[in-house]
Amino acid sequence: MRARQLLAVAVLTVLLAGCSEDPGPEPRASDVATVARDQVKDGGTLRWAVEAVPATLNVFQPEATADSELLTEALLPHLFRWDDHARPTADPDYLAAAESTPAGQRPQTVTYRLNPKAVWTDGTPITAADFIAQWHALGEAADPAYRTDRPAGYAAIAAVTQGADAREVKVAFKQSYAGWRTLFSPLYPAAASATPAAFNQPLTNAPSAGPFTVKTYDRAGGKATVVRNPRWWGDPAKAEAIDFLATPAAKRLDALDQGTLDIAALTDAVDHATPAAQTNAAPPDAAAVAEASAQALRRAEALPGLKLHRAVAPAFAQLTLNGTRGPLADPAVRRAVARAVDRQRVAEAAVNPLGLTPVPLGHHLLMAGQDGYQDNSSAAGGASAAELLDQAGWHPGGAARTKDGKELALGLLIPEGSAGARRAADALTAGLAEAGITLRPQAVPAESFLTDHLATGEYDLALFSWPAGQDATGAAARYGKPRPGPDGLPVIGRNYARTGSEEIDQLLAQADAELDPAARRALLQEADARIWQVAHSVPLYQRPDLVAVRTEVANAGAFGFATPRFQDLGLRRG
Repeated sequence: MRARQLLAVAVLTVLLAGCSEDPGPEPRASDVATVARDQVKDGGTLRWAVEAVPATLNVFQPEATADSELLTEALLPHLFRWDDHARPTADPDYLAAAESTPAGQRPQTVTYRLNPKAVWTDGTPITAADFIAQWHALGEAADPAYRTDRPAGYAAIAAVTQGADAREVKVAFKQSYAGWRTLFSPLYPAAASATPAAFNQPLTNAPSAGPFTVKTYDRAGGKATVVRNPRWWGDPAKAEAIDFLATPAAKRLDALDQGTLDIAALTDAVDHATPAAQTNAAPPDAAAVAEASAQALRRAEALPGLKLHRAVAPAFAQLTLNGTRGPLADPAVRRAVARAVDRQRVAEAAVNPLGLTPVPLGHHLLMAGQDGYQDNSSAAGGASAAELLDQAGWHPGGAARTKDGKELALGLLIPEGSAGARRAADALTAGLAEAGITLRPQAVPAESFLTDHLATGEYDLALFSWPAGQDATGAAARYGKPRPGPDGLPVIGRNYARTGSEEIDQLLAQADAELDPAARRALLQEADARIWQVAHSVPLYQRPDLVAVRTEVANAGAFGFATPRFQDLGLRRG
C-alpha cells in the first residue's frame, strides 16, 4: 500500500511540473473601513441588514443560515480568528494557548488552555465540559436523535477530556486532522448540547460568551437586538447595541436611502435586481435583467452618506459537469468542455461590471490569496478541445460538432434572475461555440435548482457557487467518488458531478490528516491536479462581495475570509 501511494504521488508530481507555480494577481481580499479603537465612540446603535432573523443560533442545526453564523460571531466563542487570507490566530479572549502534537507524532492530541476569565453570561465558567458535550452531539458516535449533518472533523475525534483542571481541554484524535483549528467554533454551553432534546430546539436565548448578548429576539417582527455583555472580560464593545434587521435584498437599497440601515450586503440586491417592467406572467429577458442590475449598482454607488465596499467573498463560482449524462459520460468530452472554457473571459464578464478586477481561479480547493494557491489547470493536459473532440468521434459539422447524426448540444443550468450568472453563461456559450459545442442556458428558480436538478442528476452543465472554507478539509464531500449505498445506488453526497477516482479520495484523505503545512500543500496540489484530469468541474472566479456602510461607521465592510471584531464596531469620533 505504501509503495502504491508513493507511486501515485510521483506520477502526479511529474504532471504538476507543467502547472503554473506563479499564483498570479490576487483579488481584493477585504475592504473594511478600518479605524483604531481610540477613534471610535463609546455608545450608539448600529443597524445591520440580515435576510431574516434566523430560526436558530445553533449553526449545526439544519435550519441555520448564514445569518445564524453572523450573529454567533458577536455572541459566542470562536477559538481562532482568521485574517483575510484565511490564516488563523488563536483568539486570546478565549485561549491562553492551543497546541497540537507535531506532525508525524501519533496519535494527534490538541491541548487547549482556556482564558481563566472566560465565562458564559449566566456566570458559569467556560470549561472542558462545554467541549465534551459538543463533541458528544457532533461526533461520529453521536446519538442519531441529534439533528445535525455531522460537521467535518468531529468524527476524527477519539475523545475529549479535561486536562490538569477544568480550564484545560485535551482533544485526542483517532486520525490526525489538519483542520483542527476550525473545530469548536462556535462553542456552545454544555446545556445546549447535553441531550438531543436540548440540542434540537431552536436556539435563541442560551447563554452567550462574546462582546454582545441577546436583548430581544423577534423573528415575527424581523428584529434581533444584541447589547453589550456585562460579563465580557475582553476589550469592551464600542457600540452599545446592534440591531439586526430583517431586510430582504430587494428592499435594501430603499432602506439605505431612507436612512434606516447602516450596514447592508448588496451583492444579491444588485445581481438579482428586478426589471421595472417585469410581470409575474413570464421571466424577464436577459437584456432587462442586465439593465436592472446596472441601474441598481449605479444607485448603490451614489447613495448619500454611504460607501460601497468591494472585495471577493469566501465563495466561488464554478461550472459542474454531470459525468453520468449523455456525451459528458465520455471523459474525453468532459475534458474538451473544460478545455474550451475561457476562465478569464467568464470572470471578466461576471465581475468587471461590479467594479472588481477579475481573477480567474485555477484551483478547486484553494482560493487566490490562500497559502498554497496556484493555477493547476495545465494538469488537465495540453490537448486542445478540438483534438479531444476529434478523438471522441465528434466531428466538425455546421454550428456544432456531430456524432452519429447528433449535434453536440448541452444544457446549461443557471440561477434564475441572476445578472452575473447570465453574463457568465453568455461568455461560456460564446466560448464553447468556438469549439463546436452548443450550450442551451436554462434559468431555474433557486428553490428547485438543487432538489430538482443537481440532486437528481437532471442536467448537463450547472453554473452555481460554493462557499470556500478557511481550509480545504472536508473537500471529499464535493469531490469524493460516489459509493454504492445499501440499495446499490450511488451515494453522491455533495458531488453533483458524480465523477471521481480512488486517487482523489486517497489524496484528500491524506491531506486532511497531514499536519505538516508544506506536505499538506503538496497533497492538495496533487489532489487538485487529479480533479482537473477527471474534468469534474471548472472553477471560474470568486464571487464579488458588495457591502454598503454608512461613512460614520467604523470597522465594517466586505470582510472576505476575515473574522469581524465586533467589539471594535461603532461610530467614528468627530
